[in-house]
Amino acid sequence: FFFHAIPPPRSSEQRWRQTHGTATRRTATSTRPRNSQRDRAINPLSIMSDEQETKPTEETKPAEEAKAEGEPKKEEAKEEESTAHFEPVVKLEEVEVKSGEEEEETLCTYRSKLFLYGETLLDKGTGKKSWKERGIGEARILRHREHQRLRFLMRQEKTMKVIANHALDPRIKLEPNAGSDRSWVWSCFDFADGELEEKVFALRFANSEVAEEFKNKYQEHQKEMEKLLAGEDKPDEGGAAGEAAEALSGLKTSDE
Repeated sequence: FFFHAIPPPRSSEQRWRQTHGTATRRTATSTRPRNSQRDRAINPLSIMSDEQETKPTEETKPAEEAKAEGEPKKEEAKEEESTAHFEPVVKLEEVEVKSGEEEEETLCTYRSKLFLYGETLLDKGTGKKSWKERGIGEARILRHREHQRLRFLMRQEKTMKVIANHALDPRIKLEPNAGSDRSWVWSCFDFADGELEEKVFALRFANSEVAEEFKNKYQEHQKEMEKLLAGEDKPDEGGAAGEAAEALSGLKTSDE
């Protein structure tokens, strides 16, 4: 007798693999949707839609607003200002600074740029001269309140350094600068650097109208200065000196 071994029964998965190779079989559970009726029955929260999950209910919204109103608002921290006081190590006293113009009045002023004809620091001693800029500022003519003398004064703006300072000598002549109708050139004895030196200046204005106006004012005050100097040099004939001499001659002293 021959006995044949009866193979054990095969599952449906094994039969699928024998027929279709290594490809896995999709079972009925894998094709079933996630939110099936069975899952909903197990998990009632899954029935809520996305809109219902994100949207607060009408009952909870007033409760949250009431809670927010009931809580006290936190006050913002205020910045505190420092009240510390430090005494200076060195105390400086106020010093009255005099410009030298306290007893003078300004007759006219013109904004302009001043140039000086002379040797530069690099060319000093070589005799080579050229125009160099002294600065921008207000060119002014001043009159002294006491002795009525006139002078030309110009300070460099911002630094207030004196760059031109000379008497309004009647012998000074303003000459037009070559190639320009808005600048004047003149030579004079200037005292801007603390010593009386002969210098050649050039003054340039914004336009020719301002330059012409400055020249007229300069020459007008030159005539005034000329009359003033002529009166000082004129001998006193029958004036105050003669009256004083007659008064002195009339005085007599008696010996007791």
